[in-house]
Amino acid sequence: MPDLPADLTPTLLRLSARRAQLSTAGTTFYRMVHTTETAGLFALDRAGPVGVLSLYADLSAEQEQRLAAACGETGLESIYLKRRPPEAQHAANVERGRLSPPEPIWGERRPEVVALEDGVPYLIRPSADLSIGLFSDARRARTWVRQHTPPAGRVLNTFAYTCGFGLNAALAGAASVKNLDLSRKVLAWGQENYALSGLNAPDADFLYGDVFEWLRRLGKRGELFELVILDPPSFARSKAGVWRSERNYARLLAQAAAVTAPGGQVLALINHAGVSAAVFERLLGAGAVQAGRAMSFTARFGAGEDYPGAEHLKVRALRLE
Repeated sequence: MPDLPADLTPTLLRLSARRAQLSTAGTTFYRMVHTTETAGLFALDRAGPVGVLSLYADLSAEQEQRLAAACGETGLESIYLKRRPPEAQHAANVERGRLSPPEPIWGERRPEVVALEDGVPYLIRPSADLSIGLFSDARRARTWVRQHTPPAGRVLNTFAYTCGFGLNAALAGAASVKNLDLSRKVLAWGQENYALSGLNAPDADFLYGDVFEWLRRLGKRGELFELVILDPPSFARSKAGVWRSERNYARLLAQAAAVTAPGGQVLALINHAGVSAAVFERLLGAGAVQAGRAMSFTARFGAGEDYPGAEHLKVRALRLE
């Protein structure tokens, strides 16, 4: 069992102060402390007045309490705990109560809060599951969507989760945004996010079902989009089989290309530390070849500035001719 630093509170205060300017710029949802700054032991996210403490090592109950109390000293009102297993997909289903306790480990109970990102409000549920409604490392990608959505264009947001990308496309003036996910629950959550920004959220814009099946269906209909967003999990099981991003991303890009208008763009994300940027680009290139489309990259980036040294997230914007 690892030891916690003796100067824990001063260290957290110093690290969190480095991100304080985000709050004054209209962002109250961000990573306060990243694992590269804690020797891989823990990370701390801020969601408005609430902190979400992610543990990547086994700590004693006393150590967890001490760490949570130190996090609270940064000005947060409550701290929720997430114990992050190496393989979260299966463990999150069978050990949910232990991995993501529904009650805060420190401070007052705040099961729902509204936090801002670049002035856009999002509904965050710190007590929900290991995933709380938004991924802070994708902030730059959501900003990219806000800045590059074609005016009056059509946007398809696949693996939509709570529809953060779709929301930003709608705010940017897209004529149509379709959000697609395998969970009705998270799509309903996405509609709540739309409502927070005063946007109309008809059920027809929130498509429930398997992404690959929907891509085939949309392709047969001849529907085309000027922007397609791909943000799949790195690993998942479904009725269709096992998805592994390092094996299946080329096929996903090929199917997405079939519904991407000539000259349209695809924003592709992969959250997998074991897949290098070079390998990811080869997968995307292979998918474009399968689709018979010429491809060129228009942007390359990763997680935001509050993720120093992070290499897990790779984001590529590409144009398909």
